[in-house]
Amino acid sequence: MTQLDTLQKHFRTLRMPTAYEVIGEVITSAQRESWSLETFTRELLEQELEGRRQRRIERLKKASHLPPGKTLATFERHRLPLQLQRLIPQVCSGEFVDRAENILIFGLPGRGKTHLAVAVGTELIQLGRSVLFTPTYRLVDRLLRARRDLELESQLRRLDRFDVLILDDIGYVQQSREEMEVLFTLLAERYERRSVIITSNLVFSEWDRIFKDPMTTAAAIDRVVHHSIIIEFGQDVPSRRAEEAAERLQEKNE
Repeated sequence: MTQLDTLQKHFRTLRMPTAYEVIGEVITSAQRESWSLETFTRELLEQELEGRRQRRIERLKKASHLPPGKTLATFERHRLPLQLQRLIPQVCSGEFVDRAENILIFGLPGRGKTHLAVAVGTELIQLGRSVLFTPTYRLVDRLLRARRDLELESQLRRLDRFDVLILDDIGYVQQSREEMEVLFTLLAERYERRSVIITSNLVFSEWDRIFKDPMTTAAAIDRVVHHSIIIEFGQDVPSRRAEEAAERLQEKNE
């Protein structure tokens, strides 16, 4: 067994897969460029750390269930008012997660609410944050089944592992009392501890359609608004879906 084979065996035992893969190349570079022992060690460890970072990001991506393709690069920021454009880098820095703040994104259908939420989630994952994306109705159904099986508490603990929970289209919950109760429980559990990103077609004055009871509605709003950043896609933000439909119709008629 050569010295290189021995080193690779040790790296495998120590669970250092990147070092295992690159040790031969790093030795060759060190010999060619006459690296010091310190430089050689630093280069090898930096490559191992970067490999671990990339593998962690891949695991976070897989666990996040973020829809593909909705990134900052494909998000048409120029369609937003300047004030909102300036807010996006601040949100993507992830500082709101450290403060357990929420992001609330309001607007009519087709304005890009979901795209922005997913793009922010993607940026957070690059920073090593754990994110879970889910349509709200689907998560509520999951919580209802857990409650029926007496497993709601354990389900909430599993969700608590995520730094950020993205609840897409909160206004589309079917609005039964049971659904209202588990959704409120989720928001209350994360209050001042974990962040949520919520997209909604409904402004706060219409949230009684979700939570029914006025006191529960007020309590839910209080929990998500306290420590939150509100992004509102106003009437001046055009509907991308409507524009795309018009473009398709025009192409068809040409």
